[in-house]
Amino acid sequence: MTGDAQDELFPALATAPVDPQLTSLARRLPSGVRLGTSTWSFPGWRGLVYDADYDETVLARIGLVAYAAHPLLRTVGVDRSFYTPLSNAALQRFARQVPADFRFLMKAHAALTTPKSASRPAFLQAAPQAFLDAEYARRVVIEPARLAWGDKLGVVLFQFSPLGPRVLEHRARLLERLADFLHALPRGITYAFEWRDAEILGADYHAMLASEGGVHGLCSHPRMPPVTEQGESSTVAPLVVRWLLRRDRSYEAARAAYAPFDRLQEPDPDTRGQIAQLVQDAVAQGREAMVIINNKAEGSAPLGVAALATALAGGQP
Repeated sequence: MTGDAQDELFPALATAPVDPQLTSLARRLPSGVRLGTSTWSFPGWRGLVYDADYDETVLARIGLVAYAAHPLLRTVGVDRSFYTPLSNAALQRFARQVPADFRFLMKAHAALTTPKSASRPAFLQAAPQAFLDAEYARRVVIEPARLAWGDKLGVVLFQFSPLGPRVLEHRARLLERLADFLHALPRGITYAFEWRDAEILGADYHAMLASEGGVHGLCSHPRMPPVTEQGESSTVAPLVVRWLLRRDRSYEAARAAYAPFDRLQEPDPDTRGQIAQLVQDAVAQGREAMVIINNKAEGSAPLGVAALATALAGGQP
């Protein structure tokens, strides 16, 4: 059975009715500013993104059609590729569901960011040792996505879990390996690097990324400094920001407190203001900007996108 035939087995779904104010707001944002969420398959988004209740499995497979029809949602994070590389069928299915001006932020497979010395999670037990292996990245992650998505591939993001002192004590060598890795990757794609160790940051790190064409992936996360204090690697390359979590919450606590993610449970105007300022600065420099918001940041990623868009437009959320 082909992918199209399989999709016919799922119920048709549509975008929830959109407030005309949100449509007007979307038109006021600069064309190079793309806002979106960490993923799209949340049944609790009924009335915010989707027109009715749908099973998570249905949304995961065909929900992007409705998601991408929302005027404020012009990008999305693809998290599942962190756990296992996406099949060609999945890549092509996602591409069919979004318009030409939509952009994906795809996480690279975790094998690329897990050192040999690290404890390997269960989902990596059968994966090869591929830490900063440019050939593996090219063959398994980058080229399949570029072939299926073309210009819709906005960012490939390399997320590093906490590395620990055994790796960080060799920080200089790590930056050298990272430079070699970046240098060997295919050109013409934005590569962002996101960390959970503040010790990585520094002028030499940012200079290396600028030299090799990478960008620092700014992330709002308790393990990292505020996004305005992390520094940037370029005044030309796209700005990449992920707003992941409140500074006083764990993922587990946020999930328990915020589910089903249908309202802003704990608004965070300080972080929103910081991100808005970064985006406005990028726009002033003629740069594109991509901001991905997680449900665990404030309670509901789609409502967080709307609040950020309002802040960018100079209004009140």
